[in-house]
Amino acid sequence: MDIGIFGIYNDLGPAAAAAFLFWGIFSITMHELGHGWAAIWQGDNTPRVYGRMTLNPIVHMGWTSLILLAVAGIAWGMMPTNPGNYRWGRRGRIVVSGAGPAVNVILWLGCWTALGLLLGKYMDEAGNIGRAIRGLPEGTDRQLAIFLLIGGSLNGMLALFNMLPLPPFDGASIVAGFSRTYYRWMHNPRVASAGFFIVIVAMFSGVGGVMGRAADFVGFGLANWIAHLGH
Repeated sequence: MDIGIFGIYNDLGPAAAAAFLFWGIFSITMHELGHGWAAIWQGDNTPRVYGRMTLNPIVHMGWTSLILLAVAGIAWGMMPTNPGNYRWGRRGRIVVSGAGPAVNVILWLGCWTALGLLLGKYMDEAGNIGRAIRGLPEGTDRQLAIFLLIGGSLNGMLALFNMLPLPPFDGASIVAGFSRTYYRWMHNPRVASAGFFIVIVAMFSGVGGVMGRAADFVGFGLANWIAHLGH
């Protein structure tokens, strides 16, 4: 079965494959910058010291992540910070860790809102967003709709996936900011060393797909509401 950018290319064509690649790179880059902005606001200048406050995706993702995004649809990024510098101490983790997923939520909202506005004029005939997209003729509106749909889907999945309360996901640091017990457990050497395997299991267990479908369900509802308001 084709996966990653090749599967999208075969199913939806080259424009959709390009959209997938763009949104994967852009969304992860902005996610990491969200962490960086929040860390700097918390008094930690580590992202600037290491030259990570840049839009260059290679700096945030590295070549391995970029290649796997294209081949398998799997990617990651990294933003170095020093929690010891946070002005809010352990609670600063909540802000810094939550900033990355928050950026993805903003992008998710933007994509689904724009999709609803774009397709509002087609709602009389289609009735809902799903049928409106399928019924679009080839042209600019169809390509833009697919572009926004892919952006909304990817960012919804990234936001929820990163909120898993397991290290090294952002959700674990957020919970650790609230719970000292969880903080100690998360920093147990055995738990920390299992982080790589936790990521692999989460990626290939289908959890991301379930979360993506949940985010899409809400996204389609939002786009439908906006489209009906606008037509």
